[in-house]
Amino acid sequence: MSVIIQNTFLPADDPEKSLAFYRDALGFEVRNDVRYGELRWITVGPAGQPQTSIVLTPPAIDPGLTDDERRTIVELMAKGSYATIVLAADDLDATFERLRSSGADVLQEPTEQAYGLRDCAFRDPAGNHVRINQIR
Repeated sequence: MSVIIQNTFLPADDPEKSLAFYRDALGFEVRNDVRYGELRWITVGPAGQPQTSIVLTPPAIDPGLTDDERRTIVELMAKGSYATIVLAADDLDATFERLRSSGADVLQEPTEQAYGLRDCAFRDPAGNHVRINQIR
């Protein structure tokens, strides 16, 4: 039996800015771009890994949410504390420089962590926390 991570969902309140981050700065390929009225879902993922994707989705669109819950999600996104994704790179320093030079919001420069990882962190255009680990 084999189980993989196929999709993960991150809120994206500005699709064009999210594309600039994930496609242009990180180098992910766009796999799908679906529009429904003014809403837009964009699926991106690393080249050579077609089985793993990130779906950039309009925030707080679940019809089961109350207006208060929607407001809370938007507030948490603005603080950068709603969603997190952890990526990994074979060259952390080059990845960090590429993202920083693109204007991405740097949260942490490459650092050797006490728990055995070397990583850095950014905030994507929607406020999502993006950590990137060094592949060892």
